[in-house]
Amino acid sequence: MTFNPLLIKLFGLLSLFSVLKSCNSYQPGTWKNEKIEAGKREDFHILNNQMLEGLKANSPMLMEGVMSKELIEDNNRLRLIELCRNRLKEGTYSLLAEYYIVHKERGKKSIETNNSGINNYTLNYNADTREMYIAFFIPKSIPNKYMISAIYCKYDYGWKLSHLELNPYTLNGKTAPELFDMAKEMYDKKYLLDALSSVELARVCANPYEGWKYPDETEMNSFYSKVIREINTKYRYPFTLQQVPTHPRIFSISTQTTPDGVFPLVYYISSIKLKDTAALRKENENIKKVIGKVIPGIDKDKKYVFYDAYNEWPRSDRSVDRYDMTDKLK
Repeated sequence: MTFNPLLIKLFGLLSLFSVLKSCNSYQPGTWKNEKIEAGKREDFHILNNQMLEGLKANSPMLMEGVMSKELIEDNNRLRLIELCRNRLKEGTYSLLAEYYIVHKERGKKSIETNNSGINNYTLNYNADTREMYIAFFIPKSIPNKYMISAIYCKYDYGWKLSHLELNPYTLNGKTAPELFDMAKEMYDKKYLLDALSSVELARVCANPYEGWKYPDETEMNSFYSKVIREINTKYRYPFTLQQVPTHPRIFSISTQTTPDGVFPLVYYISSIKLKDTAALRKENENIKKVIGKVIPGIDKDKKYVFYDAYNEWPRSDRSVDRYDMTDKLK
């Protein structure tokens, strides 16, 4: 029997390829950040750059080059791309953390991050393919940070973005556990409304990715309910500031989000006509003198307190005029 030398050479190359492929097959496990093999990490970063470029350009066409078939068919993808583009305008987004995972089998999975300190978290996700890559991006140098979460799967047609999310990560420069710690400090000082504000913000950014779980989430929710009960007992809206000669009536206190952070917003009814802005500002100066005694902590350790003065109660069926004022504390 004679053998074709070309076929023998081809068979040898195929055998070598098979061996190399077997050698490069990863065993089940999870690798984080620099623990990911350098070449593979570079490939993932190329995918990330393509994704971020598509988001910045608000270009579904560019995004489809990195998206999975299922994500392309998602009716919400266009709105999500637009929202991400708007957040990318706030600052340069950089990688916060990345994970490469090889699964033994599909199904629901968890990753214990084992971070030191207060911001330890668990990642829960669904293993749709044997190999997956998860990346989280946040901006720098702004207090209110939104996280972009990207999950990639290795399909038979290549690595593709299978899931994209955009959620709050920090407010006032603090993560959910840090805000919760601050809320407990405010509560100990008897600053009830500040405690409520901080724990509310903590709840807003408690899940920067839907599967991102902080260990104190249950305690946070219990604390929130406790503070709400105490505030409802202590403050009955509307209440009159008897210490101010014009007797303005506070009917609500909420928050206002600014590029500098989230700060208290006090709504009140004034007997002074809104056109008389000089008299309104004088009344507001008197309010600022007593507000910290009536609502302890509201004028402490923050940049601003905002005020909205009305002559009539706000309505849901039509707009009502108001006069806005800002107390710059720092």
